[in-house]
Amino acid sequence: MNRAVQERLKAEVKNLNFYYNQVQALKNINLPIAENRITALIGPSGCGKTTYLRCFNRMHDLYPNNRYEGEIILYPEGLNIVSPKVDPIEVRMRISMVFQKPNPFPKTIYENVAYGLRIRGERRKSFLDEKVEKALRQAALWDEIQGRIHDLAFNLSGGQQQRLCIARALATDPEILLFDEPTSALDPTATSKIEELIMQLKKEVTIIIVTHNMQQAARVSDYTAFMYLGEIIEFDRTDKIFTRPSKKLTEDYITGRFG
Repeated sequence: MNRAVQERLKAEVKNLNFYYNQVQALKNINLPIAENRITALIGPSGCGKTTYLRCFNRMHDLYPNNRYEGEIILYPEGLNIVSPKVDPIEVRMRISMVFQKPNPFPKTIYENVAYGLRIRGERRKSFLDEKVEKALRQAALWDEIQGRIHDLAFNLSGGQQQRLCIARALATDPEILLFDEPTSALDPTATSKIEELIMQLKKEVTIIIVTHNMQQAARVSDYTAFMYLGEIIEFDRTDKIFTRPSKKLTEDYITGRFG
């Protein structure tokens, strides 16, 4: 499977299984994640895409009786981030997540972006000011809101709120950014802005995106993995997956015969 990626890897998933109590949701997942590239996960609802994504920042640790087997190796140091010896908080600082619906905190725009830095114990106002502005610029939001960064985040439009959540995720300088259906709650104009932003951000960070929108996967990603019933059916460069898939099941899904 790794033959599809002839580039430096940021992470590598090896023989990953995941269980909700006794129910196995992911089965023997092996997947290379290329550095500074966008990897899309596609597949029908309930196939394990979000479950897989949440393994990367240990979200499953928040609920009892969930269990990982196998490895997710983070490079360059070769750290297995699903090992019980690794602190999930440390993992979440290095791997940030943006959710399906914008979820700003009931705080100002500024405090939303500064939140992760404050959790780390950062108190220097000049440093916070600099990081907040940088993250808002990275999220293509600064020019729209610079005069009102102390307004409540809820006053922003839906698309702006999602870009604020991206700025909040970027403020801690993550190495990997996870997107879980980041435009499903947005209109076409806001969706287009988020897609442009995601393509810009790969210069600075490695991105994994779950999407039901196959046109979106085709537009933004470099690599695509097709998942079905908790397994990776096919993984390759995006252009190959969408024009010359190797597996009949992949072709059936992409052409709308099922799912």
